[in-house]
Amino acid sequence: MTTPIWEPSAERIERSNLNRFMRFAQEQTGNVDIRRYAPLYEFSIRQPERFWPLVWDFCGIRAGGEHEPVLVDGDRMPGARWYPNVRLNFAQNLLRYRDERTALVFRNEWGHARQLSYVELHDAVARVAHALKQAGVGSGDRVAGFLPNMPETVIAMLATTALGATWSSTSPDFGVEGVVDRFGQIAPKVLFCADAYPYGGRRFDCLDKVRGILARIPAIERTVVVPYSGAALDLAGIRGAVAWPDFAGAEERPLEFEPVPFDHPLYIMYSSGTTGAPKCIVHGVGGTLLQHLKELVLHTDLKRDDRIFYYTTCGWMMWNWLVSGLAVGATVVLYDGSPFHPDGNTLWNLADAVGISIFGTSAKWISAIEKAGIKPRETHKLAALRTVLSTGSPLAPESFDYVYRDVKPDLMLASISGGTDIVSCFALGCPLRPVYRGELQCRGLGMKVEALDDAGNPVRGEPGELACLAPFPSMPVGFWNDPDGEKYRNAYFARIPNVWCHGDYVEITTHDGVIIHGRSDTTLNPGGVRIGTAEIYRQVEQVPEVLESVAVGQHVDSDEHVLLFVRLREGLILDDALRERIKQQIRANTTPRHVPARILQVADIPRTRSGKISETAVRDVVNGRPVRNTEALANPQVLDLYVSATPQPY
Repeated sequence: MTTPIWEPSAERIERSNLNRFMRFAQEQTGNVDIRRYAPLYEFSIRQPERFWPLVWDFCGIRAGGEHEPVLVDGDRMPGARWYPNVRLNFAQNLLRYRDERTALVFRNEWGHARQLSYVELHDAVARVAHALKQAGVGSGDRVAGFLPNMPETVIAMLATTALGATWSSTSPDFGVEGVVDRFGQIAPKVLFCADAYPYGGRRFDCLDKVRGILARIPAIERTVVVPYSGAALDLAGIRGAVAWPDFAGAEERPLEFEPVPFDHPLYIMYSSGTTGAPKCIVHGVGGTLLQHLKELVLHTDLKRDDRIFYYTTCGWMMWNWLVSGLAVGATVVLYDGSPFHPDGNTLWNLADAVGISIFGTSAKWISAIEKAGIKPRETHKLAALRTVLSTGSPLAPESFDYVYRDVKPDLMLASISGGTDIVSCFALGCPLRPVYRGELQCRGLGMKVEALDDAGNPVRGEPGELACLAPFPSMPVGFWNDPDGEKYRNAYFARIPNVWCHGDYVEITTHDGVIIHGRSDTTLNPGGVRIGTAEIYRQVEQVPEVLESVAVGQHVDSDEHVLLFVRLREGLILDDALRERIKQQIRANTTPRHVPARILQVADIPRTRSGKISETAVRDVVNGRPVRNTEALANPQVLDLYVSATPQPY
């Protein structure tokens, strides 16, 4: 598309943090050619030793030690080291404000409503940090959260990191096996959990699962239970159990911050695990903080007056990203519950009620509410809303149309893309640039991102493998229990040495934007022609009868046949006429190569705990391979549907 669907006003550009940063960078460097995004981006990837200190100073990161050198072994990936002589504390940077401004706003499906000021948050963190220290937690220990998206989760994370310990969390909808597969590898000393959580109008108990987890992870010495549901706590059979109010206490405590090296482990996060046991990805304190502030301040244009929201669980990296907004002094909005209960207006109601200005969600949610006929522009004020963020999967061009037509015409729609692997993004929004339908606005500053062809050469205007050709601060410190780094190297650098290959299939456009075509490891290859699954989904989901779909390749002899599984609206049956309409929609808007060999109806689609459709699991099933870790799936039982629906031969 050559015509923008939206352009920022001159006033919005002038007031943006990125515009102020460019002036700051120009003054500091004397470089007159960095007052536009393209030359600023080139400067950021060609001179990282000058660029990242500018971000550091502009965002006011608090740290001690020597700031030189900025980068050691910058030609090695992995192996580069950032700020080796710096010492800092993550929680100290997120709690730099201690005033009456609102830090956290919380709502949930049960109707609970709370908020904490920055001074209240600081004091709550101090009490929990003291209790953790009394429990023997110190620098290098692990603390785990099996918690809903609630203030106690933020407080526990900040208290953990204030001590120099390492935080790891997952969503409470995981089963015992899924939690043990994750926390069992890192042996946490303390486990935080809730007694129950709400979703879709139902109450789900957690404590029976906690008992099962404790039986399998003997390293856990203390279990802190948040009495979330309001019911009386039954702590029988829970090792080291203590209720949150008793653990934290009410006595005022001083808050001390343990300084740690730049690459000290901050978070341990997990791969989806659909190809085996989840990888434990270790992210460092400094790299996470520096990268998040760059993305929040410069790309998202987050300011202290903003109220930022992302619909996420504590098992998705967007929770970690969202909470870093505290370092800006903004108000972070948390929601726990189904985004469709009691109906699809739930999150828009929240946006109006608390004045959300930056609203984040998944591409699938946007598609779902469009199909449900939700038109918030007609039913809600959305007076404060100025930015919508979308990630999790490619945002279809038609979803761009929907947002500007039926949500709000004057806002920045920033489709962003990155991953748990980097706890951040490769491509993001840009408050200075127009929005083009179906495109992410820009590659992230400091991220030397290219699309590579099969020979490893950068290409423009055609799809290729998403690769990063130079180190960046939020690269993982490593993987847990991977002393020689072999698992880490194999995950990202096996295809091309010294180049990060991310597993996405992308295109860098003539606008210098980015189009995500899907995962390269599930990229379809019928007749030797590579096809991104997102190209198929984009067309299929324009068919009104189709709610969602998953496309995979079935290996037949030396070729690959594309199978498309569709979930239809309730009560509908996939007949030949509907199959033909789906095929025609795909053929007319893509190529004949995109048309599936078979279209099959299923009642549900498997997805990971973070809500992403698991193409990998379906691909394994249709090719007769075992799915090696069904605990990574939120609904593993649906895989049986694919066994019976898949045509022979495997």
